[in-house]
Amino acid sequence: MTLPRDVLLAKVREWIAVADEDLRVAQHTLSLPSDCPHRMVAYHAQQSAEKYLKAYLVWRGVDFPYTHNIARLRELCTTLGDWAAKLDDADELSPFATTARYPGESLVVSETDARQSVVIAETVRRTVRQALHAEGAL
Repeated sequence: MTLPRDVLLAKVREWIAVADEDLRVAQHTLSLPSDCPHRMVAYHAQQSAEKYLKAYLVWRGVDFPYTHNIARLRELCTTLGDWAAKLDDADELSPFATTARYPGESLVVSETDARQSVVIAETVRRTVRQALHAEGAL
């Protein structure tokens, strides 16, 4: 079933709004003067990138799997536009979806890792927004 354009655009904007919130949380947390939880920066950066890719898939009507795997989401996007192939660095974010959140699964995330995760998420944001804009969704 195809959704009316206004409903589809509203759904895309919801995904984008939440993706932007995750990115803002990552950026703000990184700016803490001391005791920055770098693992949470990386987690929110991963969440932002994931939700941006899912926003594009919503726009294109792709029923995506429940996954935090950025490579899988990019693969789905790549079948719809070549821009997604340029985001292979984003695959590095996938482990942060779970290992950064749970005790016993903890992944050590350095300040450098945290900063890089934000840069990657910003690149995903910019790239997906450009793709959506080019297709008339923004």
